[in-house]
Amino acid sequence: MSFKETFLLPKKAARIIILQRIELASPTIKKIRKIFGRFIFSSIITKYFLNSKIIAKDYFKAMSNEYLTIKNYFFENDQYFLSIGSGIGGLEVIINNHLKNKSFYFIERNFISKKVKYGWSKNNLEAYNTFSLQRRFLEMNHMGKDQFNLIDYDNDKFPIIKFDVITSLFSLDYHYDFNIYINYLKKVSTNKTRIIFDTIRAEYFHTIFRNVKVISNNDNTVHKSKRIICSDFI
Repeated sequence: MSFKETFLLPKKAARIIILQRIELASPTIKKIRKIFGRFIFSSIITKYFLNSKIIAKDYFKAMSNEYLTIKNYFFENDQYFLSIGSGIGGLEVIINNHLKNKSFYFIERNFISKKVKYGWSKNNLEAYNTFSLQRRFLEMNHMGKDQFNLIDYDNDKFPIIKFDVITSLFSLDYHYDFNIYINYLKKVSTNKTRIIFDTIRAEYFHTIFRNVKVISNNDNTVHKSKRIICSDFI
């Protein structure tokens, strides 16, 4: 199978992806999760009962579809991309394949929560990532070591540069409050920086940005969210 149809995926990374994107689990795995509970699912089931090749293919398809919803908002001269809570980085690999030689910054939490909740956490307490696996995944999928920086939410200083595009799909204001990041985002945005994320309160952001546009409706998600692109803080 060619790279155009799938990701190269370390077996351990398949576990991370399923924790980040539970919709990619097979119906059987979902039933097992429901029967045994989330703790056993995250600590045992995902460790021994996942087909990494199938997950790699399905994850690639899912990230390719996500790219299609936002690709029209990238410009050729965009250079600096910030991803908040992006997971292992599949979307950014897709972006890099299309735009070439861009610089990516990832703000993530570098651990896996013992109890997987998949709910709303105002304080951003949940985490499903491991930097060593994310770094290996990005490099395996042709993102150069000098192209990306992994920033630990809990231990590292956030980068202070002006970003062209900031993305946080199904993370910022979907699982935790946008206002956790608002002061930081103001520091690293120009009036032309595009900020793309998912929310159930799209109208609220008209009080924060001068430009707010709904670019897709995610009616199949639990929260019935909308994907919006915002720019120019008020």
